[in-house]
Amino acid sequence: MNCMSSAVLLEMSKTKSKRKNKRGVWRVILHDDSVNTFDHVIDCLVDICGHNQFQAHQCALVTHNRKRCAVYKDTWAGCDTVKKLLHSEGLTVTVEKYEETN
Repeated sequence: MNCMSSAVLLEMSKTKSKRKNKRGVWRVILHDDSVNTFDHVIDCLVDICGHNQFQAHQCALVTHNRKRCAVYKDTWAGCDTVKKLLHSEGLTVTVEKYEETN
């Protein structure tokens, strides 16, 4: 095997492992900030995440008090889309793998 094919195989292996890492359930985490109002956060959670007013209000309170709250759970692609939409509204959000605890 020459160096070129080793490099190609290594790159294919990295691509495949990246793809595997995105499998499963992921969640969008909303982080507390001192910029956005409760009303703006609640409106975003209703419009983008599909929360009702009560759920959105509870998530806003949890985020304020605990500095973070999981606001959406889906595939990586779904969470990435929601993250981008929330970020475009000025919210601080991240996506992390959902680890179910029994």
